[in-house]
Amino acid sequence: MLTEEFVTAGHMTDSNQPPIGNPGKCRVLVLGSFAPSVVRFRMPLLRKIQALGGQVAVGAPLAEFARGDLECLAEANIPVHDVPLHRHATTNPLAELKYIQRVNKVARLEQANVFVPYTIKPVVFGTLGARLAGVRRILPMVTGLGSVFIDDDPSVRARLVRSVAVNLYRTAFKFSDTVYFQNPDDISDLRKLGALGPSTRVQILAGSGIDIEQFAEVPLPDIAAGRLRFLMVSRLLADKGLREFAQAARIVKSRYPQVEFALVGPADTNPTAVPIEEVRSWSWISHTPWMDDVRPALAACSVYVLPSYREGTPRSVLEAMATGRPIVSTDAPGCREPVEEGINGFLVPTHKVEPLAEAMQRFIEQPLLVREMGTASRRIACEKYDSRFVYDPMLRRMGLLDA
Repeated sequence: MLTEEFVTAGHMTDSNQPPIGNPGKCRVLVLGSFAPSVVRFRMPLLRKIQALGGQVAVGAPLAEFARGDLECLAEANIPVHDVPLHRHATTNPLAELKYIQRVNKVARLEQANVFVPYTIKPVVFGTLGARLAGVRRILPMVTGLGSVFIDDDPSVRARLVRSVAVNLYRTAFKFSDTVYFQNPDDISDLRKLGALGPSTRVQILAGSGIDIEQFAEVPLPDIAAGRLRFLMVSRLLADKGLREFAQAARIVKSRYPQVEFALVGPADTNPTAVPIEEVRSWSWISHTPWMDDVRPALAACSVYVLPSYREGTPRSVLEAMATGRPIVSTDAPGCREPVEEGINGFLVPTHKVEPLAEAMQRFIEQPLLVREMGTASRRIACEKYDSRFVYDPMLRRMGLLDA
């Protein structure tokens, strides 16, 4: 779960504190920008904080919570605070100031002494609000760098946005005790850009983890006569490799008409969003706009595909691995971590259609690979990504677990 070589020996004066020590005094505020992610991705962390004797509250845009998620949090006795923001808007000083003030108010109300923000705006602006409220133990999670850090030759606007993001990260990290990442590439890139100082303490977590009981191993569908089904689960974004998946699927379908392709994912307001009309034009792909529970889609598929340009650690890949599905993904930051090349799947270059088509064809032509690699995926998910343990390095830093 933790890569020790990425833990720096020194850190800032405000970070030279021992772990909190007394669990009864550990009061944690977890802040996210997308409400559904609180229950879907962070519930193992929230429950474990409670199980170890800490108190925890969450903040996110209240209007985005589903009723079932709010009920889940209420049953767990986890307070929920409305902290609205626009995830995709460029920086608006007045709006960000209001956000900082709101986080400050919530942190004071909860008497938080540990602050755990994730995604960029909670990390960079939420950290300032928590710091102004007197919180000294700030443990941000960088769950991916996003589209602004993907392009090797960015436009003038993209360079400006990236520069602003780097400066904001640099400021937030100065106030952070430990910064948690999901892959080493994000650490390396932020260091090169100057967002991470050499004395900033960093650790790597194994993504957000996966509930290996909820996502139990499921028997593969009948793959006789090469009747495979390839699945991609993603928001409809270009930088998820959506168009590459569509083009590669069309190539494979022309060669193997019996093969099926499925896409599950909603439209999005991100600048890289693929128009829903374009997705509907892909007649060779079955598209489902939304599923509250993706497990039936995973159970019906033979191979999971995610040709993304960059991730933190893709949760959808972990879900597919836990159910016993082989993976085709890209040799890109975050995407390469869960895939052991030739063991539980194949890695292909980003932005390339033909290699992606060829990787999928290998499963059609060698169907035994589906079963062999699917078994390996389940083993890796259990060994490396079990959500009961992925947050342990952070819980140790809080003082809730022994070092």
